[in-house]
Formats: sequence, C-alpha cells, structure tokens
Amino acid sequence: MLPHPPQTQQALNNMTTATIAELLRSTDLPTLENRMLLSHTTGLSHVQLISRGNESLDDASFAAFNHARARRMSGEPMAYIVGTREFYGRDFSVSPAVLIPRPDTELLIDTALALVLPAQAQVLDMGTGSGAIAVTLACERADWRVVGLDVSGAALAVARENAAQLGAHVSLFESDWFTTLKGSEARFDLIVSNPPYIERDDVHLSQGDVRFEPRGALTDDADGLSCYRILLNEVAEYLVDGGWFMVEHGFDQALAVRDLFAQADLTDVVTLRDLAGHERVTVGRKALDAH
Repeated sequence: MLPHPPQTQQALNNMTTATIAELLRSTDLPTLENRMLLSHTTGLSHVQLISRGNESLDDASFAAFNHARARRMSGEPMAYIVGTREFYGRDFSVSPAVLIPRPDTELLIDTALALVLPAQAQVLDMGTGSGAIAVTLACERADWRVVGLDVSGAALAVARENAAQLGAHVSLFESDWFTTLKGSEARFDLIVSNPPYIERDDVHLSQGDVRFEPRGALTDDADGLSCYRILLNEVAEYLVDGGWFMVEHGFDQALAVRDLFAQADLTDVVTLRDLAGHERVTVGRKALDAH
C-alpha cells in the first residue's frame, strides 16, 4: 500500500469500519470512481454494492480498495487501475504498456466500416497497441483478414489477450512500422493507423492521465508529424490498387496530414470530423491505375 501523510492516517483507520454505502459517499473521489474501485476490488456488482450497503469490507478487501484509491488520488488513470476500458461497445484489457483507447478513435472504426471492400479484405493496423482498432475491425467484420503490427512486444501481449478474450481472429507481429513486411508480397485493401502525433513540447504530455501512458505511443518527440511521413513514404507499396489508407490525427493537424497524403499521390483525400466537430480522421486511396 502507498504511504500516507500522518494527518490522513487516522482518517484511513476510521474508514476500516465504514460501511460500503459510506465508502461510496467518500468525498476524496467522485462517487462513480468510488463505485468502480469498490466493484473492481470486491468483485461486487453495482446492484450488490447498493443492496449490501450497510455491510463493511473485510480487511483484505478494504486494503485492496484503499490501495486502488491511493493510486487514483495520485493521478493514475482509472483504466490502468481497473485494467479495462470500453471501446466500441467492448471491454478491452489495458496496462501501462499501451495507450488507453479513446472515444475519438471510434470515428476511425466507423470510417473503415463504411468502406466498400472486397470479400475477405486484407486489413493492416499499424501501431496496434492494445489492439483496440484491429480487434474491433475483426469482430465487426469476421470475413476480413486483419493484421496488427507494433514495435512493442509488451503492447502486443495486451493485444493478443484482447483478441483471445473477444474471439477476434487477428494476426499480430512485432515490427518497426513496415519493417517486417519488407521483401514480402503482402498487399492490403485497407491500412489504418493511430500513430503518436502529439508534439514533443506539448503541455498536455505533463497533465492528467497522459502522464502515465507510454510516451512512445503519444509523441514522436518531434513535430507530431514524423510518423505520418514514415507511413506515407511507404504505404503505397503495401496497398493494392484502389486500396485505402486512413489515420487519426490531432485536431489541428488535418491540413498538414492532407498535404502529406497528396505528396504520396493518394487520391480522394478527405478529412472527417469527430463528435466534437474537430477534424480527426483523414482518408485517401491509391489510384486504381497506379501501375
């Protein structure tokens, strides 16, 4: 358990006899977070927490709950504490090895699913992380053949866990971008990516949940565009003629990303807005007569 200042230790001691209902009402954290942590550490459902509100936790459960509370009060993301985050209607396992899936990325899923692709389309997710994108696409389109690549072995372990838990048929390989595909005949109908796009000196890197997420999944430690340059320098080589490429990017990066798509000779380039009205996903395709 994390150490506590002397002035709070007595309060914590008093909490050991508190009922579940009293713990839920604790003002140190929002009620929703208290409920999530209690459910996670005790295994009790939301309904059970209410129906057993007059009961107190046993010593082991209280210790686990108090440790989880201390982690959250230090700023650690709820997703890492409880080990899951919902994405596109499914619960994904997460750990500090992967970026926490965000609602903004669901636009990328919606956009991919709206495309008219051939039966048994070949789909590639670059920088798959937790596998949220690759696994979701495989679950939504069981006929697609989905591949996920990531440079992090630890991230791939999480992605494999998610694929297994959700029954998704996804092939996952360790690779520094396209490296593992070089020299192969692999070609894809759709390539998607949510690469690191936060600028090196962005103040958000030192704020909120982001402080605890893997830096390499957040920023390119440059201008926020270097990963797009790497991808767009090679992506046409791995697309079939008429194949699609789409990326998520920062709300203020759309113009720069569209320019990079144009430089890569991709056609039909368009940027789509997320629910907040921000330009979030840019998509384009390799010309049908590329050869």
